[in-house]
Amino acid sequence: MSEIRAEQKITPFLMFKEGGEAAITYYVSLFRNSKIHSMSSNGSALMHASFELEGQRFLAMDGGPHFRFEQGFSLFVDCRTQEEVDRLWEELSEGGEKEQCGWVKDRWGISWQVVPSILGKLLGDKDPAKAKRVMDAMLKMRKLIIKELQYAYDGK
Repeated sequence: MSEIRAEQKITPFLMFKEGGEAAITYYVSLFRNSKIHSMSSNGSALMHASFELEGQRFLAMDGGPHFRFEQGFSLFVDCRTQEEVDRLWEELSEGGEKEQCGWVKDRWGISWQVVPSILGKLLGDKDPAKAKRVMDAMLKMRKLIIKELQYAYDGK
């Protein structure tokens, strides 16, 4: 565990039921600024892994059948373009579930929020009517569509 950078005081630790090695390899393939620092297994289970997704360090291991991920914890992905939203929405939900408001659950049970960067700006507008229209539009969506959020903001 000494490979954790001193500037990251808190590191998410993912305890997979099983399949942690496959999950980590998959996640690292999806995000550009990502890498595996270390990974060890006993042949059937991941014993320990340290990896990075877009500069955020994670630790992980397989813990057995009594471990599962709950929706109360999710990974928020800030997407700059609709193309990035589309790609990550499809790839992260493959073998999992597509849910409301930009949420997907991957095949290992981890919840992800795939959200366009502009959403925070639109929801945080000083005009409460604009922000409400955006919120109402978002609540009707599964995958978040930037054009539709912008139309709601503009009152179209």
